[in-house]
Amino acid sequence: MLRWLRVFVLPAATCHTDEEDYLHYKNLFQDLDHNGDGVVDILELQEGLKNWNPSFAREKDIYKTVDTNADSGLNFEDFMRYVKDHERKMTLAFNSLDKNNDGKIEASEIVQSLQILGLTISEQQAELILQSIDADGTMTVDWNEWRDYFLFNPVTDIEEIIRFWKHSTGIDIGDSLTIPDEFTEDEKKSGQWWRQLLAGGVAGAVSRTSTAPLDRLKVMMQVHGSKSAKMNIYGGFQQMVKEGGIRSLWRGNGTNVIKIAPETAVKFWAYEQYKKLLTEEGQKIGTFERFVSGSMAGATAQTFIYPMEVLKTRLAVGKTGQYSGMFDCAKKILKYEGMGAFYKGYVPNLLGIIPYAGIDLAVYELLKSHWLDNFAKDSVNPGVMVLLGCGALSSTCGQLASYPLALVRTRMQAQAMIEKSPQLNMVGLFRRILSKEGLPGLYRGITPNFMKVLPAVGISYVVYENMKQTLGVTQK
Repeated sequence: MLRWLRVFVLPAATCHTDEEDYLHYKNLFQDLDHNGDGVVDILELQEGLKNWNPSFAREKDIYKTVDTNADSGLNFEDFMRYVKDHERKMTLAFNSLDKNNDGKIEASEIVQSLQILGLTISEQQAELILQSIDADGTMTVDWNEWRDYFLFNPVTDIEEIIRFWKHSTGIDIGDSLTIPDEFTEDEKKSGQWWRQLLAGGVAGAVSRTSTAPLDRLKVMMQVHGSKSAKMNIYGGFQQMVKEGGIRSLWRGNGTNVIKIAPETAVKFWAYEQYKKLLTEEGQKIGTFERFVSGSMAGATAQTFIYPMEVLKTRLAVGKTGQYSGMFDCAKKILKYEGMGAFYKGYVPNLLGIIPYAGIDLAVYELLKSHWLDNFAKDSVNPGVMVLLGCGALSSTCGQLASYPLALVRTRMQAQAMIEKSPQLNMVGLFRRILSKEGLPGLYRGITPNFMKVLPAVGISYVVYENMKQTLGVTQK
């Protein structure tokens, strides 16, 4: 059908008169109007979009944009009004990319335009973008091909088109699990930003709850490593169930879930502030600035919610009946150890953010670029499985680098609970672990930690996508 539409809508290398344009769009409208009643309803538009370009799949947004008189159907006047208005916007976007004004967009011009906007991609990735639009195989895009491709995508300017390409190609702009989402001014005004954050928060809560038994086992192995050198995964689960029953496998998870909201809110706010500090007014943020801003935002958020991290560890390590809940735990720590106890392990925790964020980000970028350069053929979309695989692998590499610091942090948080355990600082704990347990001692509990990566990523993705649909979040 796409080839048929091109014949009627955008014949190559012809200069259309208004009358010819009218006839072309009339034929297209009639093709969308399956039942021939002179009105295109939401189902007909949905079917048309699938045949035109499945990657857009935003018929509700388009329908809302086109149906200006809100009469629950698109007549030909509505359709023509949309087409003409959209053409004007696409002309401006096309001209901004066509740097040498030769009427064609080339790969080098896409690279150049993205660099101006603070984004860096390879020539090969730019060619992939061109291939997705190029209808005649010339590896350049003329106005007809450009208009054809974006006819049913309600983007309005070059920045929205860049965001569309970023989403569909996995273009590396520094996004990772450690760096907060960015939102446009339109998304902030429309409320899309908080819906996306809410969707992410719910996804995180479900994911953490689903993998909580593995997380608690990891903490137990980290804290009791020297005493329970023979503790394996099966034995650890058996021990926890024997001590507190099945419910004890989720001990500390409530605190882990509750801290999602304040951590996300502080990280989002801090990220916006650091971006402003690191870039001049009107300047686009680059990958390095985005990484630094994200890392500093993560550190700021961790500073704010760190006492809850301590509570989570204490509850996870505590025995049945030791604490009646999060507030009881906090009260007892304050009474017997003072305020300082709520920030035990803070230094190794802070130091661990940089290697984790840096390696996670670098590996994610490398894997995406490698796939796009070597395995992408006629598609610029890596697909869900590729992106999830890149995310899981990059996160695993980041954890490998930062895990010793995470283990020392957890031990410092919990060492007051272990009988006859000296209260050591970070350097003292590193020395003690290396002398008594050797290098493997710094990686105790890493197996259950790795075991939870794939299910956590998969569950997060499924819940996040479903929550976005429920909350009416659109992806551009």
